[in-house]
Amino acid sequence: MSYVASIHIYPLKSLDGIAVSQATILASGSLEGDRSFAICDAAGELVNTKHNSGVRFLRLSFDIKKRIAGLKIQDTEQEFFFHVDRERPGVECWLSNYFGFPVKLIENLLTGFPEDTTAPGPSIISTATIAEVASWFPRVCVSEMRHHLRANIEIGDVPAFWEDELFPQADEVVRFKIGTVIFEGINPGHACLLSTPNYALIEAYPNFKKILAAKHNEIMPNLVKKRHLNYFSRLIVNTRVPPQSAEKIVHIGDEVQILTVSKSLFNTIPD
Repeated sequence: MSYVASIHIYPLKSLDGIAVSQATILASGSLEGDRSFAICDAAGELVNTKHNSGVRFLRLSFDIKKRIAGLKIQDTEQEFFFHVDRERPGVECWLSNYFGFPVKLIENLLTGFPEDTTAPGPSIISTATIAEVASWFPRVCVSEMRHHLRANIEIGDVPAFWEDELFPQADEVVRFKIGTVIFEGINPGHACLLSTPNYALIEAYPNFKKILAAKHNEIMPNLVKKRHLNYFSRLIVNTRVPPQSAEKIVHIGDEVQILTVSKSLFNTIPD
């Protein structure tokens, strides 16, 4: 039986995630607490790994209940703790000093700051996929690869690349159910090596996406021919969740069931 093996949320966009035993669906379809904070510059642009290499060297711990963030620079000992509400100016001062330019810590409790605004639901991957891809890179362990890929929901008791079943042809969607929550698989997300806590791995594997595409193509050639989709440099499935699922909870251990493949019924999915 396929089931939810782990759940991770990423409180501050582009920084480290935390493992949780359950997560609540917001009205937007995102997981509560996932990427609810972001760092932005004076112009309002987000500061992330795509535009600022310094983000890669920041380490984050986060106590959800106490709303306390711990920040440190990779490979240093001292960690600085801030209450993200009462000590927001202190967080911003520390981050501004680190980056060398003024930044703000912004929060969006309604939608967060999703990677894909057209598919803001939880991102999904299988445990077997993470293990398989990690095996292609000799110095990358499973836990490191899990951190690189940054998926929200990990599915157990399925083979590698099982998540490919969660998105069909370009004009269709796969409806599936996790526990009591209905999802639509929308598209495959880009594999993100830039979020690694070990920058040396990026230099060690500059052809990461080419290796990923070649291996995926080697393992699943029939699927390549069938789908005619250029997504084999990608992993993870982006999703949408209907408004009816707001306030429902996804738990570790919840069963995963594929329901139908059809034209999008996003506005008419029943409970």
